[in-house]
Amino acid sequence: MGTGSKKVLIVDDEVKIVEFTEVYLINSGYEVYKAYTGKEALAIFKTQRIDLVLLDLMLPDISGEQICNEIRKTSKVPIIMLTAKSSDENIIHGLDIGADDYMTKPFSPRQMVARVNALLRRVKEETPPDQREGIIAFHKGNLIINHSDYTVKKSGENVSLTPSEFKILYTLANRPNKVFTRDELIHIAFEDDYLGYDRTIDSHIKNLRAKIEDNSKECRYILTVRGIGYKFGGE
Repeated sequence: MGTGSKKVLIVDDEVKIVEFTEVYLINSGYEVYKAYTGKEALAIFKTQRIDLVLLDLMLPDISGEQICNEIRKTSKVPIIMLTAKSSDENIIHGLDIGADDYMTKPFSPRQMVARVNALLRRVKEETPPDQREGIIAFHKGNLIINHSDYTVKKSGENVSLTPSEFKILYTLANRPNKVFTRDELIHIAFEDDYLGYDRTIDSHIKNLRAKIEDNSKECRYILTVRGIGYKFGGE
């Protein structure tokens, strides 16, 4: 299977499980992110475009159930829960809170890779064509954002964006209705190179609105959430 650069987040406090899982996933062509606590997992999920999560339900700080609930507030990313409890009640509960599949410990790493492959293949088959390969379209193609070649089209015309503007727009559009704070958007746009005033992000948003909105005073794409930041409301 050509997995390309699909990103898998492993969340487990057992170092050995994380290590052998990472080896098998990397050998299968995946890019792997690791978290040993719930706090680490949520931080990674907010800053990376994760394609699948392997989630242990028993963590030292935040429960896997809480993490699953947080992820499901903004994302339909596939989640495979890892559990040492094999009873029907625990498995059913895990699926009820939003997991897509489960594996009981100890598990075969080859079977784990097969489950990951199968779940991602199923998700791809269920994804509308205009949302595959990093392409996001809104309002019947009125706005098209293509992450693979970093282009944006508005009403069929190319829109010229700076790298920072593109990062901000794609981040917002990729997770509609999730509210991002100014600090989060600054980290995404500038990573660790920015030491200035957080209101600078407002200037970027103003420029983006001028380029993609039909009417910058009545925005339908980039919406302001007063006192917090911004969200994308294009769907």
